[in-house]
Amino acid sequence: MGTRFSVLSLFCLLSFTAVFAQQGGVGAYSFLNLTITPRSASLGSKVVALDESDAGVALNNPAHLNSALHNHLSLSYVRYFADISYGYVSYARHFSGIGTFGVGLQHVGYGQFTEADPTGQITGSFTGYDMAFHLMYSRSFDSLFTVGVNVKPVFSHLESYRSFGIAADIGLEYANREHLFAAGIVVRNIGTMLKTYTPGIREPLPLELVAGFSQKLRHAPFRFVVSFQQLQNLDMYYRRQREYFTFFADNEQEKQSTFERIGNEFISHVILGVEFVPVRNFYLRGGYNYQRRNELKIEERTSMVGFSWGIGVKINKYHISYGRATYHLAGASNHFSVSTNLDDFFHKSNL
Repeated sequence: MGTRFSVLSLFCLLSFTAVFAQQGGVGAYSFLNLTITPRSASLGSKVVALDESDAGVALNNPAHLNSALHNHLSLSYVRYFADISYGYVSYARHFSGIGTFGVGLQHVGYGQFTEADPTGQITGSFTGYDMAFHLMYSRSFDSLFTVGVNVKPVFSHLESYRSFGIAADIGLEYANREHLFAAGIVVRNIGTMLKTYTPGIREPLPLELVAGFSQKLRHAPFRFVVSFQQLQNLDMYYRRQREYFTFFADNEQEKQSTFERIGNEFISHVILGVEFVPVRNFYLRGGYNYQRRNELKIEERTSMVGFSWGIGVKINKYHISYGRATYHLAGASNHFSVSTNLDDFFHKSNL
């Protein structure tokens, strides 16, 4: 009973902390909220709970880090837009009676930029990158509840500007393997800039409260995943401008009823995903992100903006995944990952 009360108290604390945080999408180190792993990307992004162990979910919610990920190595790479690419490597190890530890490195490269003086004369080129270390720890209270924390030293280098900060994620997960159900909540990017780009200008970090759950059907090859993003922001729905101009006013916002406004606000927080598992070790995935579609679509040609899909397969000792998420008609992000359990490469001796 005491354990359940402690877990419930932590859950309330996480919610309370994020409600009074700044809105998402404002501040420094926004790369910390990029979707990295193919599974999360193909399920719409921001998966924070799953009824089976996955190192990629542990990146979103450190409470998902558990003993099943012992000696697990994972590498991810993302080909983004305009020569931007980023990657992530992680390793986890479990210690009986203590908990599970994980380490990771996240790097975002922004490619080459042309440098010019105020008159427009080309003077050379420069690069930029962001990097974060991930120091994770989780511990199970019982067979159902796990709490976790991820401390992230953050480094940023943009031309001659450099910055350093510290961020942390605190998460909780409830996983009922018997009923194939999991639910989680996490507050991401609690922290501050320790060294600013410009003296005296300290920007907030992109703090976000995310929750979600997953349910696998017992007698059908489907798993449904629902995530709720930006829960600390109760005014995130973007009302699109009207597509016409008048002599007296231009780009008027669409008028909506209170019911429409509330409905659109709610669905802007919701991300839907489904996973089809026709045979063991083979996955087909799809997702839908309403907020992404609403903000980035072009009315004349909406295409697949907001939709995502992916595939996963286990070949021998390796889990290989690919995911593609469409952000805009201009392109999509392509996610690749390979993971393995290093124990599979060694013959264990009976002690």
